[in-house]
Amino acid sequence: MSFGQGAPRWGGEGEPRDENPYGGQSGQAGQGGQGGQSGYGGQPDPFGPAYGHGQDMPGAAGQQAQQAPYAQASSSTPDWSAMADASAAQGRRKRWFMIGGIALATCAVGAIVATAVVSAGNGDADASASGSPAPGGTQALPPLPEPSASQQPSFSSVAPKPPPDPKDFIDSAAKDKAPLSAATLFPGKKLTIGNRTYVKDATAATGSCAAATQGALGASLTAHGCTQVFRATYSRDGVAVTVGVAVFDKEAEALAVKKQSAQGGVASLSGAGVPTFCRVTVCRTTANSYGRYAYFTVGGFETRRAVTSKDKQVFTAGDDIAEFAFRQIAARGQAQASAAAASRNG
Repeated sequence: MSFGQGAPRWGGEGEPRDENPYGGQSGQAGQGGQGGQSGYGGQPDPFGPAYGHGQDMPGAAGQQAQQAPYAQASSSTPDWSAMADASAAQGRRKRWFMIGGIALATCAVGAIVATAVVSAGNGDADASASGSPAPGGTQALPPLPEPSASQQPSFSSVAPKPPPDPKDFIDSAAKDKAPLSAATLFPGKKLTIGNRTYVKDATAATGSCAAATQGALGASLTAHGCTQVFRATYSRDGVAVTVGVAVFDKEAEALAVKKQSAQGGVASLSGAGVPTFCRVTVCRTTANSYGRYAYFTVGGFETRRAVTSKDKQVFTAGDDIAEFAFRQIAARGQAQASAAAASRNG
């Protein structure tokens, strides 16, 4: 069914074909465009303009009526494509402006820094020349003064004195002023030399030098001015050794007595658990001197058995005790020399 061809709109079969449902004068439905009246009893056709029934409209008017709705719709709808292009172009312009601004700012900062560095360098150079701090720079150090004659290291032309010789202090009584007694010469209760340990037994000191000797040694001590004799006995495994230290004022006197020691020896010292020994039997003796001191030993068996060349333990014990006496005398010289050096340097 097509509109505008005289077909009934609402009527069915048996109804008048020309009846107007709105009660007006009817015309021919197929001639809706004649006399200015539509086929709806003088009312405008609501569907004609909207759907463009060109056969019911005059030619130009029908075309305008058909195009009017689309023309109005075109004028009110935005052009989205054009707006998108414009927005993209604006974004590109902003990016280029931003990149250009950053590059310009970077160049400006670099120029400022370079100018500051050059200015600081010139300021330091000026400050170095004038001795004043450069503006914006660091404090320039003043030039080092030329060394004067008073600042030059000086050395004394006098050679320092050599340290005192320890033996000088034990060569004569004039220098040997350290305390002297049986306790200072023979300290402690035991004596260890190597892997051998000796027990100290009796000790004695006397100003009557001949009373501490046997044979002709006493006369020799008296003749050369002996002032004191200090004795001590050490024992180990049935062997006993007595050591005697004779004191003189000068070294020469001790040397002379040493040469005459073959005519006698120091008397053994018993007591403190050691019986009398080496008085009426053969024993081993030694004699020596150092500085103003002459020292002697006599050693044998506590059982008073005679000593032979095969009795090595007696020889070893005598050598150990004689070495100990020498060290004690030498230690006196070393101690006094160190004290004198410290006093002189202080």
